[in-house]
Amino acid sequence: MQVKKIHIIGSVGSGKTFLAKRLSKDFNIPHYELDNVVWKRFQTGDIRRSEKERDAFLRNIVNSDAWINEGVHYQWVTESFVNAELILFLDTRFSKRTYRIIKRYFLQQLGLEKSNYKSTFSMFMRMFRWNTYFEKVSKREIIELLKEFDDKVIIIRDDHELETYLRQREVEVVEDEKVSITQ
Repeated sequence: MQVKKIHIIGSVGSGKTFLAKRLSKDFNIPHYELDNVVWKRFQTGDIRRSEKERDAFLRNIVNSDAWINEGVHYQWVTESFVNAELILFLDTRFSKRTYRIIKRYFLQQLGLEKSNYKSTFSMFMRMFRWNTYFEKVSKREIIELLKEFDDKVIIIRDDHELETYLRQREVEVVEDEKVSITQ
C-alpha cells in the first residue's frame, strides 16, 4: 500500500527538500515546506505567522488526504508526526550538511538555485549556526521525541541509505499496481 502522509525531518542541508520534491513527483503527493507554514512569503519580505495561524495552516495540511511535510521544526509539529504514516529522519553527517550549505549559497548567488528566502551573507552565516545547534542540541531532542513514533520512523544517514529506501519504495508501488490490475 502506498504511503500518502509523510513527514521528513532533518537539519538545514540534510536533503529534506530534495527528498520531498522527489517523493512528491514519484507518488503525485503535494509537499509542503514547514518554513512556508511559519512564514508568509512576499516580494517585499517575509512575515511570521502567529502561532494560531501557523497551527491552523498545519492542521489544514494534515487533515488532507495526502501530503509530504518537510522541515527542521519539531516542537510544534506533533500533529504532523501523529498523522504521518511514515516519518523520515535525515541524519546526514555534519560535514555533508556544511558542504551543502556552502554549495547552495553559491548556486543561489549565481542565480542557479532558487530559495524561498532572501539569500544574503547573513542568512548564510545563520545556516551554519543552525547546523551546529542541530548537531549539539536539536538532534538529541528529535531522537527522543521520535521514540513515541518508533514504528513509523526510518532514519536515513547517507545517500546510499536514501537510494536504497527510494528503490524499495518504487518496488512497493509497482507491486501495489500489479495487485490493483489483477483484482
